[in-house]
Amino acid sequence: MLLVTNALLIPVDDGPDVVPDSWLLVGDDGRIASRGTGTPPSVPAGTEVLDVEGKFVAPGFVSAHSHLFTSATRGLGVDQTLYGWCDSMLGFFANVGPDLMYWNTLHGSLDFLGNGVTTAFDFTDPRLPWEPMIAGARTGGGELRPLEYLTRQADAKADAGIRYINAVGMDVTVGTDDEIFERLAAVVAHDAAADQSLRLKSAVFGAVQWSPRRDAAELELEAMRRFGLINEAHFLETREAVDVQRSKFEWYAEAGVLGPDLIFGHFIQTTPEIIDRAAEAGSGMSWQPASNGRLASGNADLPHILKAGMTVGVGLDDQACTDVADPWGNMRIGIFQQRAATGDPNTMSPELMLRLHTIGSAKVLGIDDRVGSLEVGKFADFLVVDPRRPDIGPLWHPVANYVLACGLRNLKQVYVGGKLVSEDGVSTNPLAAEASAKLHEQLPLVATQHGWPA
Repeated sequence: MLLVTNALLIPVDDGPDVVPDSWLLVGDDGRIASRGTGTPPSVPAGTEVLDVEGKFVAPGFVSAHSHLFTSATRGLGVDQTLYGWCDSMLGFFANVGPDLMYWNTLHGSLDFLGNGVTTAFDFTDPRLPWEPMIAGARTGGGELRPLEYLTRQADAKADAGIRYINAVGMDVTVGTDDEIFERLAAVVAHDAAADQSLRLKSAVFGAVQWSPRRDAAELELEAMRRFGLINEAHFLETREAVDVQRSKFEWYAEAGVLGPDLIFGHFIQTTPEIIDRAAEAGSGMSWQPASNGRLASGNADLPHILKAGMTVGVGLDDQACTDVADPWGNMRIGIFQQRAATGDPNTMSPELMLRLHTIGSAKVLGIDDRVGSLEVGKFADFLVVDPRRPDIGPLWHPVANYVLACGLRNLKQVYVGGKLVSEDGVSTNPLAAEASAKLHEQLPLVATQHGWPA
């Protein structure tokens, strides 16, 4: 058990935005057993007591859209938009095997945890190696990598101790439909054997946007129904071939996929009609402000999306296109983008932005019963953030100060299930040093052997 005392609590629940002089009691199941203010309760002998001395205690961030295997490829394709960047970064991984993908994913997962992201929706790198896009579409065919290429990525997330949703592509251009579903069944079975307190769900890596198959949405729907999966699709992300992208919204609509189990990732090159139809059907959206800006993809129409009633979460995307997986930076970029686009500072408030990157992400993923806020019964995934180290000055508006003036420099401790996983940016995971060594030793060898980066 763990008792946290003297906290300036930002619970992100339906109560006050900030609760001074708070305490949290974490049970031995890693969940918040009780919460209050003032004098903390008596606890059994042996209970760890963490006096945070007035620091912020806030929920760990939830990234609703992530690619955790990419943290070793920062700096590639920096002068490119989406597909050129993908050719540079994902082309590298065409030369990497399952074991090294494990270490890449572990490294990226620990990087997220060290930066305060305790839950991530993760798109695994597919078994079908990346191929350059032609007018924003794949040509189809190709040779699949072994099943272990996917399962080792899932193993790495579990070994890192991050909570995750494992999303896998169906690779619908290779094999018969029966073979496609058999491959997916194998990954779902592997997920089911994992620690279910960490593996919160499994998902389809929606790929209608790039698929040459007209029935791709129907296949994704069948997978969702057969295996009980949610679906997050990269959709309307890039400025390339916008008319083609928009036309594929009908593929989802006609197949009957629109609904709460379908999340549109990025959702930038929209029209008012597409937004309204998605909202009416109950589909959600994951917004990646930092990567959208980094790749010059565009600016999502958040005012319309929110007004239409879509549930919105926020993702960090990945370290290769946000460079620093910094949720505070992501929030600030999102606020600034929206205010600049509308000319109205009330377009995006710090309070709303924080909710979108925590409980909003949990809601759009359907895991808000377990993560996203500091409420009794949820997992005790929280951050200790010190506004005095370095000192940001008086806390005139604590939540606004937390979002706009704090950051990784103020992040002191990260807890998952009431257990310390990072302190002052240093992981407590016994595999952290080995993950770093593997990447620095092996990736340059891969690059040398294959003449990469091009």
